Amino acid sequence: MIKRVLCFENPARLSLKLEQMVVELQDTMRTVPIEDVGVVILDHKQITITHALIDALLANNCAIVTSNDKHLPVGLMLPLDGHNLQSERFQEQIEASEPLKKQMWQQTVVAKILGQSHVLGTQQIEHGNMFKWAKDVRSGDTDNMEARAAAYYWRTVFKNDEFIRDPQGMPPNNLLNYGYSIVRALMARALVGAGLLPTLGIHHHSRYDAYCLADDIMEPYRPFVDMKVLEMWNKGGVTSDISSEQKRELLGITTIDVNISGHRSPMMLAIQTTAQSVQKCFSGTARKIIYPDW
Repeated sequence: MIKRVLCFENPARLSLKLEQMVVELQDTMRTVPIEDVGVVILDHKQITITHALIDALLANNCAIVTSNDKHLPVGLMLPLDGHNLQSERFQEQIEASEPLKKQMWQQTVVAKILGQSHVLGTQQIEHGNMFKWAKDVRSGDTDNMEARAAAYYWRTVFKNDEFIRDPQGMPPNNLLNYGYSIVRALMARALVGAGLLPTLGIHHHSRYDAYCLADDIMEPYRPFVDMKVLEMWNKGGVTSDISSEQKRELLGITTIDVNISGHRSPMMLAIQTTAQSVQKCFSGTARKIIYPDW
């Protein structure tokens, strides 16, 4: 089932009544069934949310995202208990061998580079080298083909020699940041739903990152954000401030169709398929992560 992504950009009071999210905006009030909600984005300082609602959202494996003064997501809240076999799956994840994690990272990098190659192809930019780099990725990406491909990709994809991919840099970096944060929240939510601990990554390792595994597994989904941002960039009107309309466009990424496992699925369901396949790799019942087919 496709869950709803709700973004609140105005003063509001959010509460719970009869398993419904009650949304009070100025003089209006409406309700949303809790089971229909997948992600809630809080993007205004004058939003009040009750503890009862937070509890109900987390009990239904909903991700709650908070934004800063620049309207960029900075916080993510997920349930601690996302699966009935969680302790068993945690243990499998903790005991995963280094060769297994390196093979999983190899698959991830290949999928990401192929996705970036597809994006370049849609812009009529030479991308034969990307296929070669994807083919040359070895276990653990010891030759750092990911970085080599990224250097070429970001130098060419916006057809702007001055563009540098930097989270703190010039637009459209802000749009990329916003889009990536949405995908990150969806991936973290899906991993928790699969009984995994999003903190323990297969490649990313940072004492300050609580979602290393989500950051790893979301990599092949970044090109979907890139394509949407390219579309918005080419239309013009991109500034250092993200408009409400632009946010709505980026939130729409969650429902775009993705080719995965031989059929087309909305991205939210595709991400769940990927997360379940990651769990199977940790448990030893599968050897391949299911990523989008470009």
